[in-house]
Amino acid sequence: MTTLGLLGSVVLLIWLALRGVNIIFASLLCSLIVILTNDLPFAAGLGEYFSFGPLGAFTFAGKFFLLFAAGAMFGRVMGDSHAASSIALSLVRKLGADRALWITVLACALLTYGGVVVFVVIFAMYPLGLKLLQEANIPKRLFCAALALGAGTFTLTALPGTPSIHNVIASVSLGTDLFAGFWPGVIGGLAMFGLGMWYLERERKKAQLAGEGFEAGPNDRIVDLHDDDYPSWLTSLLPLALVLALIILPRVFADNASSDSMLASALAFANSQPVIWPSLALIIGSVLACILFPVVRPQALHIMGHGTNDAIIPLINTAAVIGFGGVVTKTIGFEAFTTAMLDSGLPPLLSAFTSVSLVSAITGSASGGLQIFMQTLAPAYLEMGVPVEDLHRIATIASGGFDSLPHCGAVVAMLTITGLTHKQAYKDVGIITVVIPVVVCLGLIAGMMVL
Repeated sequence: MTTLGLLGSVVLLIWLALRGVNIIFASLLCSLIVILTNDLPFAAGLGEYFSFGPLGAFTFAGKFFLLFAAGAMFGRVMGDSHAASSIALSLVRKLGADRALWITVLACALLTYGGVVVFVVIFAMYPLGLKLLQEANIPKRLFCAALALGAGTFTLTALPGTPSIHNVIASVSLGTDLFAGFWPGVIGGLAMFGLGMWYLERERKKAQLAGEGFEAGPNDRIVDLHDDDYPSWLTSLLPLALVLALIILPRVFADNASSDSMLASALAFANSQPVIWPSLALIIGSVLACILFPVVRPQALHIMGHGTNDAIIPLINTAAVIGFGGVVTKTIGFEAFTTAMLDSGLPPLLSAFTSVSLVSAITGSASGGLQIFMQTLAPAYLEMGVPVEDLHRIATIASGGFDSLPHCGAVVAMLTITGLTHKQAYKDVGIITVVIPVVVCLGLIAGMMVL
């Protein structure tokens, strides 16, 4: 009964997510099923394991609220000022609309690596992308895959220094910095980008030969690419550049500052705060954007306030899934799973990859799966001798593979925004967000084992 209840709750969570049921409600319902079928104490199950325990929903929300709020605030200012669209438009003018897929990937990658949250990037890029697709006659399903490649793969998990929640979770849990596993991250990020663009271009050519082209949806509104209300692309880049500089420079100059100087203390603080410092960088970037862009200046406080509101639903959705995981980790079945993984005889990094992948697949969340892994299994892999920087990067990349199965909240949201169904677009999205990251991660592990 205990195993059946555990597996049944996981299957039910996936099914409910695919049916579009609210993930907070689904997580609570499935947590109750696990509690009742596994003889867990009812009060502790809801009040501690789900809510406030080491893997509790509100423990996670409290720890990472500032980062979510700062990222959403920055994204709102960049979106409302049209700065994000201006960056994309400048790429259109330099590369040409016929390179719509390249423009989409590069613009999304630049924005997400600069700290703009994924959902804001999708909302900012979609209206502009429709015009590009129309001019280049490219199917919408490939645009959806391009959005996923640029906004949801290598800039979130692989590239060192990214202020993404995934990179920060690993940093907080392992005591590393955001640049841990530098070369594996760079190599993995380039490989994801290269393989992803190869696949998109191959599919574009196949679609062209088959006579498959752009078809606007009933709710699609095609915008004018020559909108003079956009700020200059160079000015639009300044807030992004400031955020990245504030994150990167403390690491670069940490060894060069006098040990007893105020600068050294400031740099040490920056490098020791994987949540607070990137959040401050994003807030400072938001303030600069409000100063630079007249269209948002009069309503700056209201816009930044709306931005913090934008953070609540993504934060609570992620926290609810993690709370479900917190309940699952208290079951006998999960204990058996962890024992099986640690005693599997697999090389430690490969075993870690498998563990992260399975937990992320169950939760449909890279951040949720990674948080659960870091709290339950990561210490054991460190005791097995896995270098902490390698574990940081491999676990982070692994979390961004099987999380993107059809029930993943980000996948469902992206398809909803673009007006496509799983049947129309998931094959391409799945190859970009599941197959390629998994292949790249396994390749990195093989390379590390050889070297």
